[in-house]
Amino acid sequence: MFRAHRSTLVDLPPSAKLVAKALDSEAGLSQGQIAEETLLPDRTVRYALNRLADENVVETSHDLSDARRQLYSLRAPE
Repeated sequence: MFRAHRSTLVDLPPSAKLVAKALDSEAGLSQGQIAEETLLPDRTVRYALNRLADENVVETSHDLSDARRQLYSLRAPE
């Protein structure tokens, strides 16, 4: 799915590309899990997720075990 978003990702910062790649490997990650996987600071992950959301590359869902926590996945290509 990462390749399907390639043209959108080209102009995004490296942190957004790294987060997208992490979500390509494993869907349904929380912000904290993404930070652990990518070794990026929480603030950078939050910025990257916002940029990806602005470009409709990621989608969110609520964690069934904790409704306060959101899980992120790459959006299916249109």
